[in-house]
Amino acid sequence: MQAMLWVIAGLSAIPFALAGEVFMLGLGMASLLLALATCLLAIGVLWRRRRARRWVMGLEITCLVGSLLLLVLPIGANHGPVALMTNVALPVALLLLLRKPKEAFG
Repeated sequence: MQAMLWVIAGLSAIPFALAGEVFMLGLGMASLLLALATCLLAIGVLWRRRRARRWVMGLEITCLVGSLLLLVLPIGANHGPVALMTNVALPVALLLLLRKPKEAFG
């Protein structure tokens, strides 16, 4: 789900690059590459790879810290319920789901 949201963000940034804002192409490509990495990490978690689980937990902690900084700093970020669900609740839910015993991963 998180990868899908990043794909949508990446694809929606590309038309702005065509309209003259060239830096949006870099942001769109970065979002698409992040979505690809997230999909590959999800496959690794499904295959019960311990390294993939650690990488996903690190990614989710990074996303959660960044989202909490966006909520705290007064820079005009969206503070609505959709932003809270996708930026805070989704990483917290994934972190709670991934904290299984280490014996479950080979």
